[in-house]
Amino acid sequence: MTSCQVEELKEKGNVCVREGKFEEAMLHYSHAIKLDPKNYTLYSNRSLAFLRMNQFYFALKDAKETIRLNPYWAKGYFRLGEVQRCTYQFVDALLSYRSALELQPNDSMIIEALTKTAHENRKERKADIQIPWLGAGLGIILGVAIVISDYAFTQSPSLSHPILMALLTISIAMVGYGFAKGCRYYMKCQRDGLLEPPIDLFTGEKTKGGIDDEFNDTSGFESDLPNNNSATGNNSGSHRYTKAQARFRYKKGRS
Repeated sequence: MTSCQVEELKEKGNVCVREGKFEEAMLHYSHAIKLDPKNYTLYSNRSLAFLRMNQFYFALKDAKETIRLNPYWAKGYFRLGEVQRCTYQFVDALLSYRSALELQPNDSMIIEALTKTAHENRKERKADIQIPWLGAGLGIILGVAIVISDYAFTQSPSLSHPILMALLTISIAMVGYGFAKGCRYYMKCQRDGLLEPPIDLFTGEKTKGGIDDEFNDTSGFESDLPNNNSATGNNSGSHRYTKAQARFRYKKGRS
């Protein structure tokens, strides 16, 4: 009976995913996982739901749990790669996709994801090199503009010596280079933070434990499982989760 309930909840979750109701899908998968915690396909599906909700920390945890439960299933590594790619961890994503491809060679979806991620990784590395030098170039232009303005709009230019002109231009170029480099570093730190545990809005601390620990407390929520009366046609014990319930139940998971 439990296996039938799990499959029913899983299918409800799949329908919700197809309809774009990711919060409701996550609740169905979580309920099914509570009944069958060793079912790796449920973690994979819930990882996708979390990813669509931009809950990257939980999506990553579920992808890793999928791999732990079944390290020979290609989709687990694919799910992990998807989370890593969406959080700009391109090198890690490439490794995950390659692991998936080793288990499932010639899979067009994996190959496409691998190719796209490799292209994004090349662009990222190219930007790391080019953007700081772009900042330096803008600094040179600004320095030259200051020197020209000093000559054009003042009767006694303060930058009359060529060495002073060069030093000013080089200094501004270095500032531009450092500023652009700092911006890139800050952006990377922000991206790394996407995989950090979300902040508990009630305590101000980072979330401890897994999402299933949160789901164990089901007080205030109607069960999605059919009761014994369903066989007689009474479906009063079967309900669908609403978006409001999902948001209320998991608002602590949003940073």
